[in-house]
Amino acid sequence: MTMFWSVINALATFVMALSAAYFFLNVGMGIGQLRRDKTTLGHQSHFVYGKPFQVSPDIEMPTDYVTYFLVACLNEEAVISSTVAGLLHPDGQARIVVIDDASDDDTGALATEAGQGQVILVRRELPNARKGKGAALNAGFTRIRADVAERGLDPEKVIVCVMDADGQLSEGAMAHVLPVFEDPKVGGIQLAVRIRNRSTNFLLRFQDYQFWSQSALTQFGRMRTNSVSLGGNGQFARLSALLAVDDAPWSTSLTEDLDLTVSMATRGWQTSSTTRAAVDQQGVETFQALLKQRTRWYQGHMLTARRLPEILRSAKMGHGAALEMALYVLVPWIFDLPWSILYHLVLIEVALMLGTLNITEWGAVSLILYVFTWYLLGFWPALLTAFIAHRRDHTLGIGGALKMGHAFVVTNYLSYACVWRALIRILRGQHGWTKTARTAEPRLDRIGNFTDAADVQKQGQ
Repeated sequence: MTMFWSVINALATFVMALSAAYFFLNVGMGIGQLRRDKTTLGHQSHFVYGKPFQVSPDIEMPTDYVTYFLVACLNEEAVISSTVAGLLHPDGQARIVVIDDASDDDTGALATEAGQGQVILVRRELPNARKGKGAALNAGFTRIRADVAERGLDPEKVIVCVMDADGQLSEGAMAHVLPVFEDPKVGGIQLAVRIRNRSTNFLLRFQDYQFWSQSALTQFGRMRTNSVSLGGNGQFARLSALLAVDDAPWSTSLTEDLDLTVSMATRGWQTSSTTRAAVDQQGVETFQALLKQRTRWYQGHMLTARRLPEILRSAKMGHGAALEMALYVLVPWIFDLPWSILYHLVLIEVALMLGTLNITEWGAVSLILYVFTWYLLGFWPALLTAFIAHRRDHTLGIGGALKMGHAFVVTNYLSYACVWRALIRILRGQHGWTKTARTAEPRLDRIGNFTDAADVQKQGQ
């Protein structure tokens, strides 16, 4: 039995040390990236959203790029008007390709109305529609390719931006995104994600904490290895890079964005980000919906591990990028699944050990030191991430940050549930999903202003 617990302790120490090193190394590099950009942890928390083409007098935006926005929609009448209005160019030059994937509601009509002539509507009909987000994006991409060819545009200077139907880019985002593409090796850019309705309840605030105070910083860290993971919202890609992947670059994967990241990287394209722009979106308002969403993400992420040999064999990726990307696609397999078992075995061992102690003989100081030591061992990541979150989000007080940090330890059980649900679905060969419902929002006017002044205030919170 002693040998058993020795092995468990060794495995637990290895997994915990490797995961902590990977996470905090990326976070540390992310903070370093902010310093190189001469900005701060809290800089992005002051962003407002809805006017991506706004130009600041002290920023020069490249004018030789053409941007196409790509928005896949299925029954999105609750949010599509605001999304389209938030992407409009004040001079009428935006090209917003809305793919209506056989919606049963007024998504297409509302998108066209809100677009003021800047929307290109692609309507898909059953039985060819509703084949997943990747298929819908590829349908819109076909329309973009035709338009680019008709206009005689250079694919190197055409940028395709994928937006969720509830997404909003930060004010002036394009002036910060486009200059990154001046490096001809950059094929894609992913913006940090903010949860717009985070003040509604604790579940939404926690999602924002994960996206804004953790994922965003690790993404900035990946800028050092040029292996930033693309997401489904606020994803920018050079047209020539997409064409290098395929005429239909988005796969049928449940995480088509991660799949695209791997495809670009193995073909020699770099992926990056910018610390001076962001994108926001609605969070999932119920636990059941969040469980379903995260299970889908885990399942797609886990299946991406099949491409590990492709990553490691690629002669076009740098060693740092290949190593980081290999670790990233393996996270569910080498961190989450093992730790969901090892963590509880360690708890059992601790309980057995405590059963042999007679703490009634201890003095108060010894007992306090003992409890405090175990607290630090168990919650030091929470304390560190809480401090970062407090600096990152000016709306999150120190008390709220500590609550989020400690909640992260408890809500690991959400990850445990999702990763095992995903594994079961993989073993059963289940791949179908229904989309997450959106919450209705106020519309934006033609230049990206919310029609209700109170909503403007909410948007900036």
